[in-house]
Amino acid sequence: MKEIRKILCAVDLSEHSRSVAEYATTIAKATGASVIVVYTAPSLSQYVGFHVPPNTIENFVGEIVTGAEKSMESFVAENFPGVDAKGQVLIGYAAEEILNRAEDESVDMIIMGTHGRKGIDRILFGSVAEKVVKNAKQPVLTIRPTK
Repeated sequence: MKEIRKILCAVDLSEHSRSVAEYATTIAKATGASVIVVYTAPSLSQYVGFHVPPNTIENFVGEIVTGAEKSMESFVAENFPGVDAKGQVLIGYAAEEILNRAEDESVDMIIMGTHGRKGIDRILFGSVAEKVVKNAKQPVLTIRPTK
């Protein structure tokens, strides 16, 4: 089996992210791996043509990123005890950003949550986890929410 030295843990900073972090922490401790925890804020660039001034969109994205960076700092501190973990906030389409960061950082494994959407919700919203699983070069562990 390939050695796991670096894990990318993708979270959305929801309550379910704690479960995802638990798995990443357990695997990191068992293998001695470091963890890169990422959250992807939407770029909102797709809304530029909808009569919304670009500077308003930039300000809104800036506020999301600033809030996410603060949340990420406390999330990593609370959920990755005893693990070499660092948080990063990315901007763009989640699946693309996760895959790009995994490649850039040469991670050995991706761990992420899935919302478990079905039917029309899945058609409308798609699945970030599905896109990552289909396109990742490394193993991907997906964690479904528990009720």
